[in-house]
Amino acid sequence: MGGFGTSRPASLALCAFLSFLSLFAFLLAVGAERRRSTGKVVPDEYDERSYCLYDTDASTVYGVSAFFVLLLQQAIVTAATRCLCCGPVLSSRGCAVAAFVLTWITFLIAEACLIGGSVRNAKHTKYLGYYMKHDLVSCTALRKGVFAAAAAMMIINLVASLVYYWSYSKAATGGFMKHQNEVGVGMTDYGLDKGVSGP
Repeated sequence: MGGFGTSRPASLALCAFLSFLSLFAFLLAVGAERRRSTGKVVPDEYDERSYCLYDTDASTVYGVSAFFVLLLQQAIVTAATRCLCCGPVLSSRGCAVAAFVLTWITFLIAEACLIGGSVRNAKHTKYLGYYMKHDLVSCTALRKGVFAAAAAMMIINLVASLVYYWSYSKAATGGFMKHQNEVGVGMTDYGLDKGVSGP
């Protein structure tokens, strides 16, 4: 019981740290959504061409930062739970398995949105065109809602990660205590048999 009592604070600390990372990545994704770069058509002062002038690249920085923070969070969950592969105690727990699958699905979707949105937002290219032909009438920009979708996936990922981690911890602790009890019973039986068979 003493070992189980000392394991609870560590589990709470890890959950708090995972929550911090997820919320930090969420705030970065929200910032990336709010700071998406926009462009406007401006004339080139040297020839009869126009190009797109973009205002800021902050959204790309926020998006890439959120990508790595979420990657760190997922790596910690995977290391703490041994990726479900080395944890046979969870093979019969449907809730933990479902949370495990949901964790990876939401993680992959969020990461795809973050890296895709960051790359798309970073394209500050001069799109050229002639004034008289009006080839260039607007500037391409990242579609609204890409980083917002990543932020939504992060919230779902956080809930699924905490459920998965706690399910794993509960099952692992229960299995250890059960094994300890079985060993204790076996040693007691052996001691009784030894006492009976002695001179």
